[in-house]
Amino acid sequence: MKRRIALISTGGTIEKTYDELSGVLANQVSVLDVMLASLELRGVEVQRVSLMNKDSLEMTPDDHTLIAETAGRLARQTAGVVVVHGTDRLAASGDRVVELVGTPASPVVFTGAMRPYELRSTDALQNLTEALLAVQLLAPGVYVAMHNQVLSFPGVTKDKVAGTFVKAGPT
Repeated sequence: MKRRIALISTGGTIEKTYDELSGVLANQVSVLDVMLASLELRGVEVQRVSLMNKDSLEMTPDDHTLIAETAGRLARQTAGVVVVHGTDRLAASGDRVVELVGTPASPVVFTGAMRPYELRSTDALQNLTEALLAVQLLAPGVYVAMHNQVLSFPGVTKDKVAGTFVKAGPT
């Protein structure tokens, strides 16, 4: 029997593609299906949920709430939820899940990328793979999985100098 994992796509750098006409990277079409097709996902059924396709800097508080409510609902219906999200506002959405849902029924794991999947030097596929594995191994809770680490919310922040996420220390 396959384990059903929900994968919510919200956009972000991981999904940016190059627009030849404008000469810029933009959130226009999702590359997640291409990424998923390249992975060996035995025993897993991925339920794709395309929620939005935004750069996270353009997200509103209502967007964070929609992401949190959707993740909470899907956590009750599946064995786990992976949320593909832009890194600039990922922590705001993770914190919003904790605020609205508390401890979800199954793990909710956020991931993203510092460099788009379409670039030769990208962390996108590694981070997606790590999140898909982490969501199957973790206890119910809210996490970020990127760059060979898993951190639990609350208290996760983006370290722009290091280019990754860190757990905030006591203040």
